[in-house]
Amino acid sequence: MTRLDDLLTFLAARGGIASFTVVVEQGFARRTVESGVAGGVITRPRRGWIASKDADRQLVAAARFGVVLTCRTQASRLGLWLHDHRGRPHFAVPPHSARKLPVDAKLHWGRPPLPRHPDALADPVENVLAHIAVCEPFEQALATWESALHSGLVTVESLRGLTWKPVARRILLRATPFADAGLETYVRERLRWLKLPIRVQIWIAGHRVDTLIGDRLILQIDGAHHTGSQRSEDIRHDAELMLMGYRVIRVSYPQVMFDWASVQDLIMRAVAQGHHLAR
Repeated sequence: MTRLDDLLTFLAARGGIASFTVVVEQGFARRTVESGVAGGVITRPRRGWIASKDADRQLVAAARFGVVLTCRTQASRLGLWLHDHRGRPHFAVPPHSARKLPVDAKLHWGRPPLPRHPDALADPVENVLAHIAVCEPFEQALATWESALHSGLVTVESLRGLTWKPVARRILLRATPFADAGLETYVRERLRWLKLPIRVQIWIAGHRVDTLIGDRLILQIDGAHHTGSQRSEDIRHDAELMLMGYRVIRVSYPQVMFDWASVQDLIMRAVAQGHHLAR
């Protein structure tokens, strides 16, 4: 394996891109870089940076613009739940920066909870959550925070050790690691006013249920995958739950997202009739 091959392997482990300073610190000679550029396998997206031809395009853009991927953009890259994945990219820029970009983007200033290395192109999850907290509506931000907790990328204990802005502190006080998807966060928050025990993703009769309200009322949310054999299993499980004394309300993703008033009305009527109580 040549030194150029070694360099390409090193770049691949970093998303295909690195600062020239880091490359030199790793012992690669300038002539190795020049050889890669001449051969068309290495590019220079910006002064002081090199990238392989198949480098992560978003990281290359960050290096070219002199920004850091953060907030919704980096949350999506980390696989966190977002209310939707549309919209312009979100970048962090140095405090007091007056930088103008050649693309329409949401820019985030301010000091993050974790210090950024000068060569950083993407924020760690803690900084992502800090920006999400002030950028997104509370309910949507909470869902993304809980996605990070559920995935194990962070813990409540580790987050408590950091300094947060007031809105982020409020999210941290409400966040739990048990919600499997943002819709479960939405449901729990939207039903807080009932002042009933609300538990998400708990095991009953050998399967997880989305939300248990009180002692016996179960809300199940069907996604696009609830078809075929999955649908048949859901029907079987619903019957088993009812034989055990539970009441099941099953709704769809669009109902929760776009017709919450109707879903809430069903739950209110079930609670009014005492279906949430153990008999």
